[in-house]
Amino acid sequence: MLARLKKRGEFLRAARSGARAWTPGLLLQAVRRDDARADNQPPARVGFTTSKKVGKAVDRNRARRRLRALSTEVLEPAAKAGFDYVLIGRTETVTRPYTELIRDLRRAITQVHKGGQVHQGGKREGRNRNAGPRKPAPPSGVRGGRA
Repeated sequence: MLARLKKRGEFLRAARSGARAWTPGLLLQAVRRDDARADNQPPARVGFTTSKKVGKAVDRNRARRRLRALSTEVLEPAAKAGFDYVLIGRTETVTRPYTELIRDLRRAITQVHKGGQVHQGGKREGRNRNAGPRKPAPPSGVRGGRA
């Protein structure tokens, strides 16, 4: 059984400086811990989170339960010592077939260990879709007032 992340700061460190992999069913963040040295590798740890975007409490709890089961089945054998992993539930985590979630997590693990931000499906790419077209820059010498 993997040790658990429980403090907010541990989750924030993974969010700020870790590698990420997006899949349709989940988001995985991984970061090497500061106390991880070549001679003494601390065990891997895992944390789970779901926001209110996932749904009501029943849906969020179900998503976290599915993520915990995935971590036991897939992440525990594949986890590298000295890493912290954060599994973030999405709305699809609740309804997606479990076999596809397993495939998503395996793909995400290989991607975060390659290093880098990887996007596989979902809406997170590019700029905000609700932002509309960008305004052209004013010509040089104009302060933005009316002519």
